[in-house]
Amino acid sequence: MANETTDNSRFPDGFRILHGKQEYITYREHSSVRIWASDVAGHYDNHVHSAIEVILLQRGTAIYQLPDQTYRVQPGQILFIPSGCPHALTETDDTLRYLLLFEPSPLYTLQDMPQVSFMTQHPIYLQDKTDLREQVCHQLMEAIDCYFQKKSMWNTQCYAYLMQVYALLGRQYLDTAAPHTPAARKRIDPEIMNSVMTYISEHYMDDICLSDAAAFAGFSKYYFSRVFKEFAGVSFSEYLLVKRLNAASNLLIRTIQPIHEIAQSSGFGSVATFNRVFREQKKCTPTQFRAIYGTMVNADINMPIFHAKEAEN
Repeated sequence: MANETTDNSRFPDGFRILHGKQEYITYREHSSVRIWASDVAGHYDNHVHSAIEVILLQRGTAIYQLPDQTYRVQPGQILFIPSGCPHALTETDDTLRYLLLFEPSPLYTLQDMPQVSFMTQHPIYLQDKTDLREQVCHQLMEAIDCYFQKKSMWNTQCYAYLMQVYALLGRQYLDTAAPHTPAARKRIDPEIMNSVMTYISEHYMDDICLSDAAAFAGFSKYYFSRVFKEFAGVSFSEYLLVKRLNAASNLLIRTIQPIHEIAQSSGFGSVATFNRVFREQKKCTPTQFRAIYGTMVNADINMPIFHAKEAEN
C-alpha cells in the first residue's frame, strides 16, 4: 500500500508489492499472517488484496474509504476489511495502531464456517463498546503478542486466536442475521442447509450445479435458489465460485501442482475457464499469483524501504 503506481518494499520477513491498485502481500516462509504496529501516520491510495485486513486502533483516527461507505475508526474500535474489497486508508498524525493481514483460506477449512461465509464477505465494524468488542480485542491482542514473539508454531497459534475471533463474530452474526419472520423461519431449516454446505465442501471439485444441490436438499431448483440466497446471503453460483477459488488459491500457494491439475481439482471445467475466472476475481493470473506468493517470500532482492514505520524485529 503506497502512493506510487508501483511500489516494491522489502521488510525483514517479506515484501509488500503494489502494481496499480492490486497489492500482493507476501509472508514469511510457511506463514500467511502479517502484523504491523505503527505510530507514523500513513496514506494508502485505493488498493485491493487477497488478505483480510483488520485495524485495531489505540490512538488517533484511521479513515477507511470503501466503494460505498467511509469508516472513521476511533481508539478501541475494530474494522475488518474483507478479502478483495477495494479500500483506501488515511491516518491522522497522532495515530497508533495495529494492522493485521491474513489469508482467509485456513478459515474456510472449518466445517461450520459455511454458515457464516457471507459475514466474511462484508466489512465488520465493531464500533460500540460491547462485550463482543472487548472479547474480539482480547483475542486479537493475543494474536499480536504471539506474532511478535515468533516462537515455534506461531503462525498456527495466531490462526487459533483468529478462529476464536470468527467464532465470536459468527455466533453474533447467526443470532442477528437469522430470518426474522415466521414464514422465513419455516422456509429455512438450519440442519438441512448446514448439510447442503457440507455437501458443497465435499463436492465443489466435481461438476455440481444448482440442480444437484437442490436435489440433495429435497427442494425444487427454483425454491432452493431462493432459500439458499436467504440463508447464505449470496447465490449458489457465487458461493460455489468462492469455494473453488479459495481452494485453488490455497493449492497455488502451498503446493507445486501444475496449473491444469489445480484447475481440475478445484472444480473448474478447463484451464481456460480457470485462468479467465481467476484473473477476473483476483486481478492476476494463477501463474502470477503463485509466482508472487510462492517465490518472492524467499527472494533476496534490494528494494527500497517502505515509508511507514514497521515494528518487527
